Amino acid sequence: MIAILLANGFEEIEALTPLDMLRRAGVRVATVSISDELEVTGAHGITVLADITKDSLDLTCVDFAVFPGGMPGAKNLDECKFTDEIIDAVNKKGGRLAAICAAPMILGHRGLLKGKTACCYPGFEKELLGANISYAPCVTDGNITTARGMGEALDFAEELVSLTVGKEASKKISEAIIREVKK
Repeated sequence: MIAILLANGFEEIEALTPLDMLRRAGVRVATVSISDELEVTGAHGITVLADITKDSLDLTCVDFAVFPGGMPGAKNLDECKFTDEIIDAVNKKGGRLAAICAAPMILGHRGLLKGKTACCYPGFEKELLGANISYAPCVTDGNITTARGMGEALDFAEELVSLTVGKEASKKISEAIIREVKK
């Protein structure tokens, strides 16, 4: 199962686009609130209802964890003890980690770099090398909700779908979403 972790301040486009594509691909996905509340508010004031809270997630079922975050959401995830728990659980299973928008700082602070098990939002790989808490402001895009940002969110979502169900399926789903957006 893929768990998409949500904290107040997450970036809606970067979290919800991969979620939509993964579900269309038939992948089992759960949005997980890191607080005790199911309602989570995004960076731009959009509130979503998470599927479950961290306390009701069975970590043994998670083989892929996705961390989306605008700077407030990424900071909230970065400082949450549960983030370390889910990273440890996924790593023990030999699973994958992904971080979107400002959230790659979560991987950077923990010494996880893009490679076999971790991938991050395109363009952040160099910033992650040697990243630590004092470099956090350097790891955010700041322009992610523009039309350009939507295209990058779709690219990232396609990459996540490709990792789980293959390249052909991810392209078909991505093309279907793009057609719907253009209508």
